[in-house]
Amino acid sequence: VQLVESGGGLVQAGGSLRLSCEASRSLFFSRSLGWYRQAPGKQRELVAVIGAGGVTTYEDSVKGRFTLSRDNAKNTVYLQMNSLKPEDTARYHCNMRTASNDYWGKGTQVTVSS
Repeated sequence: VQLVESGGGLVQAGGSLRLSCEASRSLFFSRSLGWYRQAPGKQRELVAVIGAGGVTTYEDSVKGRFTLSRDNAKNTVYLQMNSLKPEDTARYHCNMRTASNDYWGKGTQVTVSS
C-alpha cells in the first residue's frame, strides 16, 4: 500500500489548511486511518485517528480545530486544520493499519508563522 500526502504549506497563524492522503488501495482494508506529526527534535505524535467502527480520536491540543474525514470512493483521508498555531508546525504523516501491516506516507510539511 502506498500513501501519498499533499496539501501542506506555509500559512500564517489563524489560517487553515486541508491535508489529503490518497491510498493505493481501498480504505475498507484498514483497521484504522490516522494522521501523525513530527516536529524537529520531537517524537512523532498522534494527531487524529479513525477506527474501523468510525470513532475518531483527536490529540487534546487539536480538538475543536482539526477534523479528520474520509472519502472511501476516492481512497482518500483528509485532515482539515483550522485556527492553526505556530506549535502546529511539523511534518504530517498519514498512517493506515491493516490486519497484518502498518503503512506510512512520506509526509507533507506544515509551517505556521506567527
